Amino acid sequence: MMTRKATLQLAAVFGALLMSAPVTAADLRDVVVEREESRYKLRSETYFDADPESLYRVLTDYDHFDKISSTFVEARNIEPDEHGRPRFYTRMEGCVLLFCKSYIRTGHLVLTPVSDIVAIVDPELSNFRFARERWQFIEDGDGTLLIYTFEMEPDFWIPPVVGPFVVKRVLRRGGADAVDRIEALAQGREPEL
Repeated sequence: MMTRKATLQLAAVFGALLMSAPVTAADLRDVVVEREESRYKLRSETYFDADPESLYRVLTDYDHFDKISSTFVEARNIEPDEHGRPRFYTRMEGCVLLFCKSYIRTGHLVLTPVSDIVAIVDPELSNFRFARERWQFIEDGDGTLLIYTFEMEPDFWIPPVVGPFVVKRVLRRGGADAVDRIEALAQGREPEL
């Protein structure tokens, strides 16, 4: 049986551990990944302890996407297209089983400040036959609910037996890892990679 003094000391140790743990309010509430033939679809809902304007600023600034995920080897905003639409370039590296590849995505953004971002990939300049991302920002109390959808059809071979399972796992895990980093950037903090 522990004495009152030992119990208080143990409580103090646990309290100190809890106080020293990183505090984050980013809450990945739902992630669904589906596959239909060669097309993958991801949908997630995440609550961020940040206002829509700050999240919008982070997610339109491709120059800092390498801070969101370590899969981004290169990312940047590039010159607008002939219609004046903002454009982006990303190069990611990743492996599906033992098959490793560098993936290029170049495209344009359709922006509705501070409520909606749509990124559409140009298949002629990318490793994707089709790719479209959408971020929707909804005020939620003191924070923001972000609804993210990503649909893509790769223009590269994915091993047919276990490849789809691995792609789904990578998409799910990558989103979970990125939410805290996005929130840190939106709050003006340097994220941990």
